[in-house]
Amino acid sequence: MPRDILKTLKQEHDMLRDLFEEMKSTTDRASKTRTDLLKKIDENLLPHAKWEEEVFYPAFRERADREGLQTHAEAVQEHRAVERTVMPDVHGTEVSTPEFAGRSKVFGELTDHHAKEEENTMFKMAREMFTPEERADMDVQYEEWKQSPQAMAVLAEAASQTGADTVSN
Repeated sequence: MPRDILKTLKQEHDMLRDLFEEMKSTTDRASKTRTDLLKKIDENLLPHAKWEEEVFYPAFRERADREGLQTHAEAVQEHRAVERTVMPDVHGTEVSTPEFAGRSKVFGELTDHHAKEEENTMFKMAREMFTPEERADMDVQYEEWKQSPQAMAVLAEAASQTGADTVSN
């Protein structure tokens, strides 16, 4: 199957949905499970979000019409809301509490809402904006970026700002 960044991002959305569903099914006594799941969510969400913000969204914006620019603005704002408010709140809450359950549920719902909007709107537009070859190249670039020193620096900063660097077993 040919590579396609949109398929890769969709697969990552699906994996995150699964992790949030697992989180939702935990009880307040499942501290280790909740901590492990939050760590997995962070490890999957942050590289995905940061690459979108640094590479995919700017490329999308360059080619977007007015409707696409609005879609871009919505996506950026949703990232900001999750990274600046929701994630720090989740990470600042003791995992064995009902508050954590509520905050992580909202985190999952916002992530799912954002992913659905990307898949149903932004990705449809991107299929028109970018050739299959360009999408395949982006997929390779994404894989390489995740292993790069630049990514490590960006992810360390994001983890610090969101509280993800405080997750431990």
